[in-house]
Amino acid sequence: MSNILIIKHGSLGDLIQANGAIKDIKNNFPDDKVFLLTTPPYTEFMSTCPYLDGVLIDKRLPRWNLIYLMNLKKMLERFSFTKVFDLQNSSRSMFYKKFLSKKNIFWSNKFSFTNKNEVNEEEGLPVLERILKQLNRAGLKDLLFTKKPDLSWAFKNIQNLINQNFEGKYILIFPFCSPKLIKKKWPYYNDLIELLKRDYGNKYNIALVPGPNEINDAKKFNTNIILNNSQPVNILELISLIKGSSFVIANDTGPAHISSHLNVKGLVLFGSHTSPEKVSIESENFKSIKVDNLKNLNVSEVYEKIRENLN
Repeated sequence: MSNILIIKHGSLGDLIQANGAIKDIKNNFPDDKVFLLTTPPYTEFMSTCPYLDGVLIDKRLPRWNLIYLMNLKKMLERFSFTKVFDLQNSSRSMFYKKFLSKKNIFWSNKFSFTNKNEVNEEEGLPVLERILKQLNRAGLKDLLFTKKPDLSWAFKNIQNLINQNFEGKYILIFPFCSPKLIKKKWPYYNDLIELLKRDYGNKYNIALVPGPNEINDAKKFNTNIILNNSQPVNILELISLIKGSSFVIANDTGPAHISSHLNVKGLVLFGSHTSPEKVSIESENFKSIKVDNLKNLNVSEVYEKIRENLN
C-alpha cells in the first residue's frame, strides 16, 4: 500500500468537475490511500468525499514565502507519496513539481507523456475531455466517471433548512460571481425575478442562495434568501438544495456546474469569457445561452428560454 496525492485547489466548480476523476483514480488504486491537496474553503466539503482518505490544506501563500513553502514540503514528504495527479495544472502546481517532488515520484499533469503540439491541441478541448486524456496517458483504466461526476455522496437531508425559508417547490437563482470575474455576471436578474414572480409566483418560490460574501448583495433582490440560522449554507446543503429545485438560473459559477452534473432543469448564461462546450457545463436538462456581451442579453430572451424548459 502506498500514498497518492491529487492536487486540485479550486474553484468550487472545478472541484465538482474533478469529482469523477477523483473517483476513477481511487478505483484504479483501491489498495492505496488517496489524498487531496486543496484550499481552506473546500476542506470540510471534500473531507466527506468517500473516494478520499484525507484532505491536506494548501493556503497558497506567495511563492516568495519560503518558510511556508518549506513547511508545505515537509508536510507532503511525511506522506511519502509515490504518485501525484496534478488536476489543477496551474503555474503554481507546475512549480510544485519542481520544488516539492523527488525523482522517484510518478507525476501526472497536462504535459505528461506528450509534446508541445499535443498540449496546444488539448487546450481547445472541453475540460473533462482534457482530464480524461491526462488520466489515460497516466495508464489508468476503466475511466467511467471522469466525464460523468457522481455527486450522490454529497446529498443530505435539508428539510429543516427548507422549513426555515419556505414551503413547496422552488426556483433557485445565482446572480453572483467572483469580484475578479465580473464579466461573468448578467446584470438583469432583478427584472427577471419580477417576471418569474408575476407568472410563476403562485407555483414556485423564487430564491437566492448567497455565499459567505454575498449576503448583503442578495438583499438588493426582491425575493427569498436561503440561509441556515442566518448563516450561509455549506456546500453539502447547497448541492442538496440544487438537487431538490425545480429550476436553476445562474452565471457561469460553481452552482451552475453542480446543476449540470446533477442534471437538474436550468439555464446558465455565458458571455465572451469562455464557452459552455469548453467548460463541459451542458447536460440533458441544463442548457445555456451564449452571447458576446452579457450586457446585451435582454431579459425577454432569457425569460423565453426559461419558459420553454420549465413548462
